[in-house]
Amino acid sequence: MKTVRTIAELRAELGNARAAGARSVGFVPTMGALHRGHLSLVDASHAENDVVVLSIFVNPTQFTEASDLAAYPRQEAADAALAEEAGVDLIFAPSAAEMYPAGFATTVRVTGPLTETLEGAGRGDAHFDGMATVVSKLLLAVQPDAAYFGQKDAQQLLVVQRMVADLGIPARIVACPTARDSDGLALSSRNVRLSAAERERALGIPRALERVAAQLAAGEHGVSELRNTAVDVLAAAGIEPEYLAFVSPTDLTPVTVVTDAVLCAVAARVGEVRLIDNAVLNPATAGEKE
Repeated sequence: MKTVRTIAELRAELGNARAAGARSVGFVPTMGALHRGHLSLVDASHAENDVVVLSIFVNPTQFTEASDLAAYPRQEAADAALAEEAGVDLIFAPSAAEMYPAGFATTVRVTGPLTETLEGAGRGDAHFDGMATVVSKLLLAVQPDAAYFGQKDAQQLLVVQRMVADLGIPARIVACPTARDSDGLALSSRNVRLSAAERERALGIPRALERVAAQLAAGEHGVSELRNTAVDVLAAAGIEPEYLAFVSPTDLTPVTVVTDAVLCAVAARVGEVRLIDNAVLNPATAGEKE
């Protein structure tokens, strides 16, 4: 495994790999602080491609709070060890100056409900502008056949899919299931900032999603009733959501009755840590056991 810092080095290494017979390149973009969720994306990429590239870049332009950027964990040496063990072939770990050189003046913006609701409503235009800009730059730098994203960041996934389709970027965007700890908490680099007591409280988030799914399976399809159930579960854990939304999983338009697949998305602070999670609810399979 190699680590490269510049786009020129990245392209040279990938050019050599393709010249040596590599037929496909898979890409996993990350901000580091790797956990099993990231490694599950690496596994998915490894299963479908000859070469796996993983990026580590804490993108400053998508943070709306300076304190969140400053607190974001950075552990490149540990990340590199995990990536190598998982089978990553190439790490791209650029500096901010490499990604945003002097005179940089371009922003990639996806407009409409995909970026104006949920995370966009709370974090402002800058968040998704920053994410879309850096992901487009990374995709153009790596030029992968496929890029792998987790369903936990459902809105981000939709924005990336829209951007790639609109700009004609020749990369397949692969959605991978949310990875969870054994207690049900969605894996996140921010989880390490939770105290033991806060982590116990945070379990109210997946429990609320589970309770809503169970209520749907029992025959309740009204969103107001499902939402009340989720709010009660969160309140029992001392959590007040920033948002708790039932929306279309394809365009994020609000839903009032669950007659087809619906995305239930939640964001909440537990202590100083902001967490997000979601579940796709489908009445057609709500009563089925996995």
